[in-house]
Amino acid sequence: MSTKEPTEADILRPINTLTKKYFILYGAAALGLVAFLIAWAYQLQQGLIVTGLGDWGSGGGSTWGLYIGAFIWWVGVAHGGIILSAAVRLLGMDRYMPIARLAEMTTIGGLSAAGFYILVHMGRPDRMVTSVIGHYHITVNNSPLVWDVTVITAYFVLSATYLGLTLRYDISRLRDDLPDMFEPVYKIMTIGYSEKEDQVIDRMVWWLAAAVIIMAPLLLHGGVIPWLFALLPAMPAWSGGIQGPMFLSIALMSAISGVMIISYAFRRAYDWDHIITDDIFRGLLLWLGFFTLLFLWFQLQANINGVFLGPTNSAVAAEAKMAHPLYQLAMGMAFLTLVYIFLQAIRPSLFSKKRALVASVAILSATLTEKILFVVEGFLHPTFDIYANTPGTYFPSAIEWLSLVGTAGLVALLFLNLSKLVPVVELHAIEHMRGDHGHSDDATEQEVEA
Repeated sequence: MSTKEPTEADILRPINTLTKKYFILYGAAALGLVAFLIAWAYQLQQGLIVTGLGDWGSGGGSTWGLYIGAFIWWVGVAHGGIILSAAVRLLGMDRYMPIARLAEMTTIGGLSAAGFYILVHMGRPDRMVTSVIGHYHITVNNSPLVWDVTVITAYFVLSATYLGLTLRYDISRLRDDLPDMFEPVYKIMTIGYSEKEDQVIDRMVWWLAAAVIIMAPLLLHGGVIPWLFALLPAMPAWSGGIQGPMFLSIALMSAISGVMIISYAFRRAYDWDHIITDDIFRGLLLWLGFFTLLFLWFQLQANINGVFLGPTNSAVAAEAKMAHPLYQLAMGMAFLTLVYIFLQAIRPSLFSKKRALVASVAILSATLTEKILFVVEGFLHPTFDIYANTPGTYFPSAIEWLSLVGTAGLVALLFLNLSKLVPVVELHAIEHMRGDHGHSDDATEQEVEA
């Protein structure tokens, strides 16, 4: 492991460096996003029917498919990211400080992608206005869908505030080394700043982190999002209290995996071996293993309750999902990843950053697959007899597959742009690694004691 001491120049390297690989990645991400925007324009012109999501009943498949499954998945990535960052600040997990801001940016990116899916799935964006305003006082105000949108909007504001407050300290101290072309942006971000506010901001960030940790099981991916499904009694595959813990475990698995992939990319691109250390990857792998174990346990609970002497409609829905080859593949990937994490914890020589990267990709693929199947299979097997004697069928259209490419490109572009504007590793993290704890830690300790 590198013993090199981190410096301010290290965290400024992404801002002050332009490489051919950066432009290639930027072009690929932009191409993916543009390809989906073109496909979406075609969908807007022809109608949602071009995806097959407009068909329902005996003649069709599912009106909720990859769009909704990917929406839940991106929200989970976002929620898990801010929970990870909040835990670092609130619980004193100092070893993970170098990746805290990357987790916060993951939240902004995930929420942006999730919000985009809401617009795409409504068929026509104007329905966000016409469908809500005209019917709000009758039905919309009681809909879990509105709770969902409200929580996501509030969460985006909370996360952006959280990130913005922590950036003020860094920008004010590193301003002389930041690009002059972004001076108007930096002025807006540091309006009214003085060093006297640092302790106040530290306390505000601490309380925001506390709010995130408290909200996670109650209103975020452990509450409102799973209620969107669990409160629909006509869909036996969705109902049940297990959905809250299940969704929360998937959110944390996906976020940890995503942060590991992003951390690996920045570490390799900017020689950050001494900042994002092997110790951070080992710790994240152990946390990933813990939440993967919970996820598999929750899956077992849901499946046993669905198929063993339960109501016929629940058994049919549970068996259909369990028999799907993609579900079996997803659970297999999660289980094998858990086995690897367990083995490398026992025998450290099995650890490598590339294996951690493979484990992260496997978990992200498994959680995305599970969420899509959760939505589709639950929709295809309702209690009421909507499909006559046989259930409908569903397979994502090319436009839906492109939506995954496009939203991944959107999130990648967010990171590529932010990395040229602000430090993606906090100055506090560098100060802490050098042993310069500064006022931030003191303020946090005083807040905890209070």
